[in-house]
Amino acid sequence: MKEILDILIIGAGPIGLACGLEAKKAGLSYLIVDKGCLVNSLYNYPLNMTFFSTADRLEIGGIPFTSITAKPGRAEALEYYRRVADSQNLNLALFEEVKTVGETAEKVYRVETSKATYFAKHVIIAIGFYDVPNLLNVPGEELPKVRHYYFDPHYYFRQKVLVVGANNSSADVALETWRKGAEVTMVIRESELGRIKYWTKPDLENRIKEGCIRAYFNSHITGIREKEVDIQTPAGKVTIQNDYVMAMTGYQPDFSFLEKIGIQLSEDGRKHPVYNTETQETNLPNVFLAGVICGGLDTHIWFIENSRVHAEQIVKHILAKAEKA
Repeated sequence: MKEILDILIIGAGPIGLACGLEAKKAGLSYLIVDKGCLVNSLYNYPLNMTFFSTADRLEIGGIPFTSITAKPGRAEALEYYRRVADSQNLNLALFEEVKTVGETAEKVYRVETSKATYFAKHVIIAIGFYDVPNLLNVPGEELPKVRHYYFDPHYYFRQKVLVVGANNSSADVALETWRKGAEVTMVIRESELGRIKYWTKPDLENRIKEGCIRAYFNSHITGIREKEVDIQTPAGKVTIQNDYVMAMTGYQPDFSFLEKIGIQLSEDGRKHPVYNTETQETNLPNVFLAGVICGGLDTHIWFIENSRVHAEQIVKHILAKAEKA
């Protein structure tokens, strides 16, 4: 068996990096593994995205995040976390997907990735939830015109764009594509707009009131075709011409990965992972959860600002156990 790490961290997002910083500070050997680039989820955020949180709430490891505005955007966040990883010389294995995690006879974990095999006394899972979109489950969703991710509005100039959803992402997509020349329609299941940034919501409300952006409330899509979309509204079925469907319906954690390695999930339909809220340890000994993954399907419970403490809790518990041994 080759070198046994104290901690192997799965996920190089902000919370995974925070765990690496805490491990390094404690003098523990560690490695952070991610199937994508550094802070891969943030990299895939929309080009013009602005955070809800202020810069100080996005800081990790006590390293200051200086922003030219109160609420930083995607580019500033990428720069910050890149500089944190670089300045602290964090041990990273990027573009390396974890395939299996299993305990060996020596009571350490064998972690198989797409590129290597590692052994670790402890494993921290900080994989977030941005990789698995919530599907519409309607005919035609498999068409290339249906997008669950959005990057830049320029692409949709003079296109007929249908935006599904009522929250932040939907509002940003609707407003940005409309301002870049798209013909925008929104389909919203509820009777009103949802959780939207306070500086965006009035803008969208006014655009809908003016008729610049058409919105169907209490409605849902029933079918998608190459050039049309069927919408069930309170007044009956409506068919509209359409080039792109932007399904901003949210995302969920990779529950299949958690189940594959043996982490228990709640049976209440919300799929909350089972873990100790004081130590973050799961039903698997020495396997911990950190960050938004802890919320299961309730992805609006944990954010960078309130889950960065998970790193401290986990490392503190590991050190306390080592002292008792």
